[in-house]
Amino acid sequence: MTSPISPKTILPRFPVLRPLSLAMLGLVTLGDTLAHAQQDTAKGPQSMRTPDDKWGVSLSVENDLFTKNNQDQHYTNGVRLAFISPEDSAPEPVLSAAKAVPFFASNGRIRTSYALGQSMYTPNDITIAENQPNDRPWAGLLYGSVGLLSDTGLQREDEGNYSRIDTLELTLGVVGPASLAEDTQKFVHEYIDSPDPKGWDNQIKNEPIVGLTYERKYRSWFEGDVLGLEYDATPHGGFMLGNAFTNAELGTMFRLGFDLPADYGPPRIRPSLPGSDFFAPNTQSFPVGGYLFAGVAGRWVLRDITLDGNTFANSHSIDKEPLVGDLQIGFAVIVGQARFTYTHVYRTAEFEGQDKGDQFGSLSLSVRF
Repeated sequence: MTSPISPKTILPRFPVLRPLSLAMLGLVTLGDTLAHAQQDTAKGPQSMRTPDDKWGVSLSVENDLFTKNNQDQHYTNGVRLAFISPEDSAPEPVLSAAKAVPFFASNGRIRTSYALGQSMYTPNDITIAENQPNDRPWAGLLYGSVGLLSDTGLQREDEGNYSRIDTLELTLGVVGPASLAEDTQKFVHEYIDSPDPKGWDNQIKNEPIVGLTYERKYRSWFEGDVLGLEYDATPHGGFMLGNAFTNAELGTMFRLGFDLPADYGPPRIRPSLPGSDFFAPNTQSFPVGGYLFAGVAGRWVLRDITLDGNTFANSHSIDKEPLVGDLQIGFAVIVGQARFTYTHVYRTAEFEGQDKGDQFGSLSLSVRF
C-alpha cells in the first residue's frame, strides 16, 4: 500500500497561499481521507488492467512572456501545482458516490487529485494607474481543488477500442486583492526589472469562488502509425459551473510521435480544459519518448468573473464574447518517469472591443514517483 500524502506536504508554506489555508486544509483533508482507505475492487466492475501505483506531481506555468510582443496583457500569467494519487486509492463509499453521477465512468481505475493555483489578468497597458473602462479588468484568482479521475484504460473490442477518462473536480478560492495577484506581479516585475504594474487599485473586489467541473476525454479514438511514427486523436468535452466560470467546451487534440505514453495531452490551467497531470510512459524499447501535438477547442462562455466582474458587488466589468476558440500546438518529451511539455496557445478575442486575439505559452513538468 502506498503511504497517503499528508496535507502538510501538499500545502506550501508561502505567504501567497495564506488566504486559502483554511479552505485548502478542508479540501486536502477530504482528499487525504480518500487516500487512507483502499477500495475493495471486488465490489465494483473495475478495469481488468493492473492499477498504476505511482504518485504524480505536475507544475504548469502559463505566461504571455513567450509571445513575440513579450508584453503583459489580458491573461498574463497562471501557475498551477497538482498532485495525483495512485490508482484505486479511494474508499468504496466515495467510488460508489462518484459512479452515481451521470456519465461518470463506472469501470475505470480511480485517482484522486489535488491542486493549488494562481491566475492574473490585466488590461493592455499595465503602466496606467487610472481605470480603463474599455479594456479588460484587473483581476486575480487564488484557488485550490480536489477531484476524482476515472481512467478505463484500453477497452475490449466489443466496447470500442479506446481509453476514456472522466474527471470530477471541486474548486474553492478567492478573487480580488486577497488573491495576492498584485503582490505577486509587482514582486516578479521588480525582480526581473519589468515595468511596474500601476492599476491594481482598480481590480475587481474580494469574492469567494466555488466551482464544479466535469470533463471527459477519449484516447485512441482514432489511431495508427506511419513510417514508424504513431498518431492518435483525443476528443474531449466538459463543463464548469460556478460563480467564477460557467462554460461548456468541445475540442480535439492530435498527436504524432514515438512510444506515445498513456496520457491525455499536456496539462493546462482552467478555464481551458487541461490534458492530464498523470502519464504512463511507454518506453520499453528506448528510455526516451516524445510527440508533437496540435489541438482545437471551442468554449461557450456563460460567465467569466474576470470579465463580468463581481457577482454580489459593483466592480469594473466589460461585455464578454460568448464564444471563444483556442488553437494550440506544441511538443512533449518523456525521459524515464518525467514528462516536459511546451504548448503555444492562440486564443480568439474574449471581450467586445478587443482588437485581436491573444497568445501565450505554457510550460509543464510532470514527474512520477
